[in-house]
Amino acid sequence: QLQLVESGGGLVQPGGSLRLYCAASGFSLDDYAVGWFRQAPGKEREGVSCISSLDANTYYADSVKGRFTISRDNAKNAVYLQMNSLKPEDTAVYYCAAVRLPLLLRTICVHEQGRYDYWGQGTQVTVSS
Repeated sequence: QLQLVESGGGLVQPGGSLRLYCAASGFSLDDYAVGWFRQAPGKEREGVSCISSLDANTYYADSVKGRFTISRDNAKNAVYLQMNSLKPEDTAVYYCAAVRLPLLLRTICVHEQGRYDYWGQGTQVTVSS
């Protein structure tokens, strides 16, 4: 069974840090672009960051640029999202997703949610004092 599982969420004070993990089981993430998305209460799900399968090209939403860092460890079949300088507006359920692109497109970081094939169940991040 192909599955993505997120972990690492929790409650943190403003200015704090969290590191989210996205682990794959049943398939190798090597050939997959991976994205992080989030959905706050009453809002639509939005893209946060993504990383390509080749060359580790990355994308960040303007709202998190300079504070979040996405990385991948193919040996551990995982992708991480390091979140620093967290703000209350970062509070949301965070999801990771994966898509396997054709070889010629594997240097591309995929922004669009609709292109992703596999999704995790989400992990809650709450930033509050």
